[in-house]
Amino acid sequence: MTPSGSEPNQPDEGHWFEPVADHLGDAYLRYSFTKGTEQEVGAIVELLDLRPGERVLDVGCGPGRHSLALARRGFEVVGIDISQTFIDLATTSAEQEGLAARFVVADARAIESVEPRLEGFDVVISLCQGAFGLAGGPNARSLLPARELDEPILAGMASALRPGGRLLLSAFSAYFQLRFLEDRDRFDADTGVNHEHTRLRDGQGVEVPAELWTTCFTPRELRLLARSVGLAPAVVHGVTPGSYGAHPASIDVPEFLLVATRPMDC
Repeated sequence: MTPSGSEPNQPDEGHWFEPVADHLGDAYLRYSFTKGTEQEVGAIVELLDLRPGERVLDVGCGPGRHSLALARRGFEVVGIDISQTFIDLATTSAEQEGLAARFVVADARAIESVEPRLEGFDVVISLCQGAFGLAGGPNARSLLPARELDEPILAGMASALRPGGRLLLSAFSAYFQLRFLEDRDRFDADTGVNHEHTRLRDGQGVEVPAELWTTCFTPRELRLLARSVGLAPAVVHGVTPGSYGAHPASIDVPEFLLVATRPMDC
């Protein structure tokens, strides 16, 4: 289901993550990396100097954990995700709590095509590889070299910002991934995509095999990609899920946090 007055914006093509989300359902929120939501949101508010009432777009919102936490703090939030299962979970939670959060099924690779148009946001976020970083997959090489895999996602996020608006996204560290590469991983040096074979359990304990494709980055790549879509990168922090903050980038942390702005003259 979708919020009253909105229509699902289904992508033209499926995404490898959709069956993963369908299988996990609310079991997604049992994974340890989801337990630091309040700390992460508190850090985001501080890093971006968010003010109550500002409009926030959460790209790849999943079941809405960051969106809901931001709405509880007084922000007006719209969350988009490619998974109908996750959007249903987020919408139900928002309705039960009476929060100012709206959730829409949409493909982050085509934000500009979403109707009604997503624009004029004070802040756009994409966290924990909810969208940014998941553009790799079985057919990902067909996009290259015309555009980098996650460039359409970042371009769409930039287009949703008002001039002067702020962007914050997390991305897996290529340094960390290679330092701790597991036997079940296959890292593509050309695309930066790590292909993982794993097993996932749903809420009833049913386990199925799954393949995950995650694009990894260096701070320099994040800054260059931001500039390529018209954003002004401010800083790249080094972070761990549940421990966000203004920490220096290093090879010892699993994720990087890019902070950027849309110039006033855009």
